[in-house]
Amino acid sequence: MADPRLTSEDMIDDSVQPTKPRVLLAASGSVAAIKFECLCRIFSEWAEVRAVATKSSLHFLDKTTFPRDVIFYTDDDEWSSWKKIGDEVLHIELRKWADLMVIAPLSANTLAKIAGGLCDNLLTCIVRAWDYSKPLYVAPAMNTLMWTNSFTQRHLETISELGISLIPPITKRLACGDYGTGAMAEPSVILTTVKLSYKP
Repeated sequence: MADPRLTSEDMIDDSVQPTKPRVLLAASGSVAAIKFECLCRIFSEWAEVRAVATKSSLHFLDKTTFPRDVIFYTDDDEWSSWKKIGDEVLHIELRKWADLMVIAPLSANTLAKIAGGLCDNLLTCIVRAWDYSKPLYVAPAMNTLMWTNSFTQRHLETISELGISLIPPITKRLACGDYGTGAMAEPSVILTTVKLSYKP
């Protein structure tokens, strides 16, 4: 069954206030994307959820396991419904729809793209078009030496200046076998952090 698409009515009509926050969850290409389904599931207990996944993150995901009420978007959806001037542009409509956005996991590559202003997929186009009066959280996941790399620190400073909030990685045995800081925060910690700081 095809996923329902966002419509003008449920995206732009501000006269009807949602009973739950509208949360846009996004995954980029990191092994930690294996936890994205869990993240969507626990967030959907608190919020109305839409999910965005980059092409590289799909290697770690099984879309069939996601909650039925979570609409799932990939890069292939970006222009599939656009035919002419005046048609809705997905990354703009998702930005309008969401009350807040969470990127978890945020890979080193996607962090660098965001810090550099690049927008070559659905996720980064949403971030480039984001309204920073609304919260945007990131939960990085990468190898320890990638995390401590000087480029990473510069990129984190840049996105902080934009108003993006960091949910720091944790220290543990990583998927690559190394031990150190760089593992994505647990989904429950991400949810708690967002809930405690979110003000409607």
